[in-house]
Amino acid sequence: MPVSPPVPPSGPAPAAPAVPPPPARRRGLRLVAVLAAVLVIALAVVGLAVVRPGPVAGWLGGGATSPGASAQPPEPDPPAVLAGPDGNAPEPTPDGVRAALEPLVRAAALGDRVHVSVADVATGQALYGDGQDTPTVPASVTKLATGVAVLAARGPAYRIPTRAVAGATPGEVVLVGGGDPSLAVDKNGFYPGAARLDDLAAQVRKALGDTAPTKVTVDSSLFSGPVYEPGWDADIPTGGYGAAIAALTTDAARRDPQEARKTFDDTHGAAERVPEPDLTAGRQFARLLGLSGAAAEVKRGNAPAASGAAAAGAAAAPGTELGKVESLPLVRLVDIMIRDSDNVIAEYLARQVALAKGKPGSFVGGAAATDEVLGGLGLPADEISLADGSGLSRTNRISPSLLTDLITLAGNGSHPELAAIFGGLPVGGWSGTLDDRYRESGTKAGAGVVRAKTGTLTGVNAIAGLVTTADGRLLTFAVLTDRTPPDTLDETREALDRISSTLARCGCR
Repeated sequence: MPVSPPVPPSGPAPAAPAVPPPPARRRGLRLVAVLAAVLVIALAVVGLAVVRPGPVAGWLGGGATSPGASAQPPEPDPPAVLAGPDGNAPEPTPDGVRAALEPLVRAAALGDRVHVSVADVATGQALYGDGQDTPTVPASVTKLATGVAVLAARGPAYRIPTRAVAGATPGEVVLVGGGDPSLAVDKNGFYPGAARLDDLAAQVRKALGDTAPTKVTVDSSLFSGPVYEPGWDADIPTGGYGAAIAALTTDAARRDPQEARKTFDDTHGAAERVPEPDLTAGRQFARLLGLSGAAAEVKRGNAPAASGAAAAGAAAAPGTELGKVESLPLVRLVDIMIRDSDNVIAEYLARQVALAKGKPGSFVGGAAATDEVLGGLGLPADEISLADGSGLSRTNRISPSLLTDLITLAGNGSHPELAAIFGGLPVGGWSGTLDDRYRESGTKAGAGVVRAKTGTLTGVNAIAGLVTTADGRLLTFAVLTDRTPPDTLDETREALDRISSTLARCGCR
């Protein structure tokens, strides 16, 4: 199967553990030893609740999810579900961690290429490593790198615009894609709170006044290159876990978003996708403008440059903006990407990194920009090489130690915007892709105290995240395997979970 099955939580999600900042890391990673602001994020299926202090209220635009939304009273503080780390807890020793983990990393179900990194978050000390600096196929764990990169490049508050402008002829409307994967047609969209084409159509009709819409042209030129990454398995375009990546899409290219929501659990998030999402979105928009028949057919084209305001009573001048809607803030898109292992959102966020760094909005541009941003954050650029943002490509490589460095960096007070990646991390035995894991006798110790991102491709299994030990010490870990035996998925996952569960129940001293 192409990705770990994402299972959305059925109730309010647990609060993320407060992550203390580490001092200077090994291998040249310099982190400022200051106390990070407490950032407690509770996720429901439909959005976020944020406990302040911290900058999150600003990232969410004061809590508004869409223009014109009615003001809502502040949400109450969510109850603590995961205990925060104890700053005075005894510190594990490298010898203790090694003694606990060495037998587990040799499990046959993990295959013959198992690379591991474990570090103490508070001190930054590396506690265990086996091939920790070796770039390895990460599968969907790649999304942690994508999330950190887009939060650093764009900022958590950034919203992706979708615009409509006047075309070259009277009544022509050009729908300009800005790369919002969550854009919906109407209130029945897949992603709650998303920007909507029906809202944009209402703006256009008002802006046009007495001029009737005559046709719709689609401008999806912001993205370039192939719509499928060449390194993807052959079944990704048709299997429902990936989609054609175009600058204009609705509901991440799902053909029937309402049906996809109903069957999400049964299909593990896979859904039928349309092959040309930009043209599909254009036809949907044309119908919302009242066009039908041949007039509702759309073609691709480029939006004309703005040429100034039209004279009073005249049709809108070519290039004049007729309306605009904006996506959910990136902090929420990152949450969804990590919680549900949403491959399509991941590819769109990687392109936002590319655009922010002045690179082409393509697979190549997104991968290069992500490498650049992570290197600029002090992470070892020679230990990451990406081809996509989702982890579907088998040509991606990330080292386990880069992942534990990245997780540590995200919890440091010098980059508070990066802490947003913790809100979406699934919880062992409780939510997301870890909902049905950490339930066996050998892994139950990790239930409720492991927060991690999983990754699965045929022959590839990975997990990276945080775990609180029995003594209250917060550790970060990453285990990447890319030569696992065939037909052992359940055994491989249990073997991975035993590693973090052992950390959860041991003092490792």
